[in-house]
Amino acid sequence: MIARQLFHVWGLLASTFISFFVVGCSPQPNTLSSREPPEQKQATYVGGQQCSNCHQQEWNLWENSHHDLSLQAAGPDSVLGNFSNTTFSYNGIITEFFIRNDAYWTKTDGPDGTLTEYEITHAIGSEPLQQYVTKFADGHYQVLSIAWDTRTEEEGGQRWFHLYPNDVVNHNDPLHWTGVYQNWNGTCADCHSTNLKKNYSRTETAFQTNYSDINVSCEACHGPGSLHAQQPETFQLTFSENLSADWLFSENSSIAQRVPALEEHTEIEICARCHSRRSQLTDEHNPGDPFLDAFRPSLLDDGIYHPDGQIQEEVYVYGSFLQSKMYAAGVTCSNCHDPHTANLRYEGDALCAQCHLPSKYADQSHNHHEEQNEEMTCANCHMPSQTYMSVDPRRDHSFRVPRPDLSIELGSPNACNNCHSIETPQWAANKITEWFPEGGLGTPHYGQAINAGRIWSAERTPLLLALVNDPSLPSIVRATGIRLLANQLDDLSLSTIENLLYLNEPLIQLEGLAALNNVDIDTRINFAQRFLTSPLRALRIEAAKLLLPARSELSERRQADLDKALNEYLDSQDFNSERGEGLLSLGNTFVQMNNLAEAEDTMRAAINNEPYFTAAYVNLADIYRQTGRENEAEILLRSAIENNPQNPAGYFALGLSLVRSGQAREAIEMLDNAATLAPNEPYYHYVTGIALNSNGETEAGLAKLHVTHNQFPGHRDTLFALATIYRDEENWNAAELYTRRLLTISPSDGPAQVLLTEIEDITTP
Repeated sequence: MIARQLFHVWGLLASTFISFFVVGCSPQPNTLSSREPPEQKQATYVGGQQCSNCHQQEWNLWENSHHDLSLQAAGPDSVLGNFSNTTFSYNGIITEFFIRNDAYWTKTDGPDGTLTEYEITHAIGSEPLQQYVTKFADGHYQVLSIAWDTRTEEEGGQRWFHLYPNDVVNHNDPLHWTGVYQNWNGTCADCHSTNLKKNYSRTETAFQTNYSDINVSCEACHGPGSLHAQQPETFQLTFSENLSADWLFSENSSIAQRVPALEEHTEIEICARCHSRRSQLTDEHNPGDPFLDAFRPSLLDDGIYHPDGQIQEEVYVYGSFLQSKMYAAGVTCSNCHDPHTANLRYEGDALCAQCHLPSKYADQSHNHHEEQNEEMTCANCHMPSQTYMSVDPRRDHSFRVPRPDLSIELGSPNACNNCHSIETPQWAANKITEWFPEGGLGTPHYGQAINAGRIWSAERTPLLLALVNDPSLPSIVRATGIRLLANQLDDLSLSTIENLLYLNEPLIQLEGLAALNNVDIDTRINFAQRFLTSPLRALRIEAAKLLLPARSELSERRQADLDKALNEYLDSQDFNSERGEGLLSLGNTFVQMNNLAEAEDTMRAAINNEPYFTAAYVNLADIYRQTGRENEAEILLRSAIENNPQNPAGYFALGLSLVRSGQAREAIEMLDNAATLAPNEPYYHYVTGIALNSNGETEAGLAKLHVTHNQFPGHRDTLFALATIYRDEENWNAAELYTRRLLTISPSDGPAQVLLTEIEDITTP
């Protein structure tokens, strides 16, 4: 499910395609699968039942697993919830659950708030909760936000509960069960069925979704099996467990090493297509195909991960695992999880003892806890869990050493205080220092650089530059650093990112390309055009987005490459066009292609589908501005605020529109509203200060900029504004002070260097 705070973050992003969920990258290059089938025959999906004819043992293990029960047709053997004329109350709405003519039904608030009866068509999952699906018109299937807690009564289960218990989700809310975020076709189905084809029609706003297996069956991991079923010796499975590798302890080593070393990440990428938070580019993708050929990851973004990379929102494991030493050492999912039952291979610490000698790591000299109990496990210290969907605890797969010192510095959690909740992080840090005086507390951690980037500290740029240039760090961490650097590029940052594009690290390359969106055309061409023919769709698409404005400057051959990659990009947005983000990206592409009429239609469709989607209003208003319709833009943006009053982007865009139409006083009020709603976004505060100064309120403008600088000392635009305003006031000392501060945090800032020279020429006798 999508968290409310992430919905509001999405609204801030006015022109960027964002979907949801994760993937990652690796310290080793992601490689394409080398498994090419003999001849050029195309395998098709035949259904998992056919596999059981020869693989009965594996089939028996899989039956009744979480994968088997991922989606089932509603019936007495699948529905676990109490439908015996029971009710559940939420925010004044009484929802009923009952059985009629052997079918399962609910009566609850529909899309207009009216109590309506809906037949339950499917059940999702089996433990620790089960959700229920209903069918709407035009092939839309929606998932109820009221779920059944399948745990025992002793565990607090056997009850109905709402997935957003602390919110007020009514029919106007974007998180309402009838809305796009609870749509089964686009949000759930790809990971709960096999060979899913979403088949959404943008023109008809209808789905014709289908699959080869209703659940996660054999071919979801092993790929289409028709050829293998016909000639099993000739046509091998796309992926089979690697039985030739061993984990061996070398002499005097307490941790086993993989022999031979892992060369491909095929298995992990197969799991990642569902066990990751990511956006999807296409469903024309089979197990074993490169991950970035169909998906784009979320990185260690604010609101999803804590600054040190620990899980915050639900990230579905993969992005965490990519940060781990386990991943770097070649550990794969099936080393710990049986791929058919989905259960752990061993219970408790015995699982870890496969590779970590118990004589060292299960000893009191390591854990320093006198009493051994069920709480004192490897996982509780190194894989702390967080509960999602109210009842589902999931473990952090970054396998980290507890760092209470980072809790003190960054505000991130730590495993020690999860148990010792009445103690402070300082107490925990003191204990660990006492136990491990030569340990790692106090050593540098990438979370410090990520945090500096998020809070706009004065050290953000040098810390982030050191992070992205550190080859020992996981690629998902370095890519996150690039994304933060891209918020404010100077010459050194840009040069660094350009160099990183030559690394054979697709996730780093992907973020490096995205960072070039605001650079000049020549730079884009020099560094992006080779990616138009990348073997990875995500890279081709990012290059196409970047080079579309430069098409006329490309060679004829590269224009053809661009056109092909651009068509893939348009297809990917059309694939996601049931969502406002997909329509917005499509509309913005039409703007770049100078097809303003179709851009308008597309953005209006986004607004019609999701009236709360502020970014669509903002971008449509910009089209109005470009075509001389500022009055229409103002009306539209006021509507955006009315439909989503908590989104600062609407107020900000309206403020800029009012500035253009000469309504300065109300414009400043709107800009200030945006800054109030986004207290941690320096740009809104900076623009408010600039607007005050431009309106002749220089003292108030300077006061606002000073507050902004004190809160965000690493924000270069604020420093440059202070320096130039003081220069214009002929306050040379203050102008020089802020110019030098700017050059301290960004020595390669060209405009600041010019300004300092100007000031020195005037002030030097």
